[in-house]
Amino acid sequence: MAKYRNELPQLSGDFFITTGGVGTSLIFDEHIELPCFASFTVLKDEAGCQWMVNYLSTFASVAQKYNVGLILETATWRAHPECLRKLAYSEEDAVNVNHKSVELLCGIRDKYETEQCPIVISASVGPRGDGYTPSAIMSPEQAKNYHATQIGVLSQTKTDMIAGLTLNYPEEAIGIAQAAKEVDMPITISFTVEKDGKLPTGQSLKEAIYLVDEATDKAPLYYMVDCAHPSNIVHTFLADEDWVERIHGIKGNASKKSHAELDECTELDSGDPLEFGADNQELLCKMKHLNIFGGCCGTNYRHVEEICKSCIPVFHQLEHNKRRYTV
Repeated sequence: MAKYRNELPQLSGDFFITTGGVGTSLIFDEHIELPCFASFTVLKDEAGCQWMVNYLSTFASVAQKYNVGLILETATWRAHPECLRKLAYSEEDAVNVNHKSVELLCGIRDKYETEQCPIVISASVGPRGDGYTPSAIMSPEQAKNYHATQIGVLSQTKTDMIAGLTLNYPEEAIGIAQAAKEVDMPITISFTVEKDGKLPTGQSLKEAIYLVDEATDKAPLYYMVDCAHPSNIVHTFLADEDWVERIHGIKGNASKKSHAELDECTELDSGDPLEFGADNQELLCKMKHLNIFGGCCGTNYRHVEEICKSCIPVFHQLEHNKRRYTV
């Protein structure tokens, strides 16, 4: 039985962290080839499973150290039908890899969770195409039908929620949200943006969120922005606009480079963890309702720990101010 599916603790507004860039860590740090950028391929043997547990446990240690919540993310971002077919996975393999990804996280939760450090298991669902460049754009109905297979499998596991990550056009986000809604799964949506703060389609984040909310009757519990450096998106958010308050999380890249520049990189750009923490703090000061912070490409536990150092004191001060002004 899923532990938090009916009452996700991050909805309380408490401070939560997420994991970092598992794919880039595997490729650049471990020198493991990932066909289709599919991190789940390392789960095919015991050594790969142990690496994944060790990697994710570093974030659990950080969460424990700072007494904050943690959203553990499965390695299922690419475990959808088309990618699985390209990698010659059978239907049975597809079910097994999605289940195994969740089971590994349950083991980490059993070891690290405390009353001050609740650990949520989030099943990642990624885009059908490239995360940086939308190619064949599906209609919402096509997207729902396509992603329903994986989401249906994940709904039968102990995962607490579904997270549509690195989505680059609203129609696919709508389909994912609708597919999750049909099997009563909590769903969050995370869009990726370019350095100008717009989706790769050229649409604004504001437009994308409005379109998804309108089409799904606000099915996503909240939105996030991922795969972009915090300093590249801070200019996007204007205070006092209602759509901004739908965004509760940021999963930033370590690098300030554009998606096109990152695609050409032959070495990992891990940026500056200290600066990364400070830039997330700047976002928090501007968007005071943010409570979920983590990393994407090029990040590891060091980046997330710097977020904790920079943001937690500010977060608590903001919470104190809210209580003071509402009394």
